[in-house]
Amino acid sequence: MCSSDLTTAIASFDEPWAMTFLPDGRMLVSEKAGKLQLIDTEGKKTEISGVPEVAYGGQGGFGDIVLAPDFATSNMVYLSWAEEGEDDTRGAVVGRAKLVLSGQKPALKNLKTIWTQKPKVSGSGHYSHRIAFSPDGEYLFIGSGDRQKFDPAQDMTANLGKIVRLYPDGSVPKDNPFVDQDDALPEIWSLGHRNILGLAFDSEGRLWNQEMGPKDGDDLNLVQRAANYGYPIVSEGDHYDGRKIPNHDTRPEFEAPKVAWVPTIAPSGLIFYSGDLFPAWKGSAVSGGPDSRALIRVSLDRDSAKEAGRFLMGNRIREVEQGPDGAIYVLEDGEGGRLLKLTPAQ
Repeated sequence: MCSSDLTTAIASFDEPWAMTFLPDGRMLVSEKAGKLQLIDTEGKKTEISGVPEVAYGGQGGFGDIVLAPDFATSNMVYLSWAEEGEDDTRGAVVGRAKLVLSGQKPALKNLKTIWTQKPKVSGSGHYSHRIAFSPDGEYLFIGSGDRQKFDPAQDMTANLGKIVRLYPDGSVPKDNPFVDQDDALPEIWSLGHRNILGLAFDSEGRLWNQEMGPKDGDDLNLVQRAANYGYPIVSEGDHYDGRKIPNHDTRPEFEAPKVAWVPTIAPSGLIFYSGDLFPAWKGSAVSGGPDSRALIRVSLDRDSAKEAGRFLMGNRIREVEQGPDGAIYVLEDGEGGRLLKLTPAQ
């Protein structure tokens, strides 16, 4: 990808957060304030009804949207959002619903919540609520942020600051690493995370996450079963008030990131590119970077990774997806954020 490649604006949105492609080439795009839009191949938007009420504000609102692995027969979609709790608390939830596209107005039907952040806490930051299915479709992984509360990321009785692993119906697999531990929530797969804003599988079926660090120290992690990534005990960044946090190399019992960004890129959506339009990018991780206003490519070599380049976009990038045609699609952040299609120059 280079400066001469083509960028085509398709549509614009109010604070878009996530997107996914339907089998027929149309797209679903979530907007933070609580709207789900259906986008046709010409860029026409149609609002989908049946979206849950969301706790909008700060980083909270409508989050991720992904298709069920058996979408072709079930028409099920999975979505995440922030919801209100008691006594001015909030938390992320994940639900699933049937997407009905027949008739005059598309709708979500029979929405059911299958997972909830525990506990709900005050504030409106670090929900994370990214969703990814394993390549075989058997397991559902959810990124659960620390909600800016620090210590819960190491508390096994809370699912904040964790990646959780479930079956698609929300039940807990019996082979999860902590399922038989009395003082641990059975859905926990890994711990010691901060604000997980990208979650994706590579071509070898390995799960990766990227998360926003404190002041600098954003991470790309190879997610391992039962691994502890150390936050807030260790980090490659420091607290916003200037207090130092020891680096990972001071505590080898914690899993270190494969890439750490200092200064920050403020990472967003994550994919592993598998198309043919950008052959140099094949097999690479591709991430949005709101603060860097760029697409960031990371090359992999077995268990190691390194930044391989940046494609400057000029605006904050919230989400990135690969289209069925091999083009790269990005969502700009904020009010009026555009959906852009990136293709090579002819």
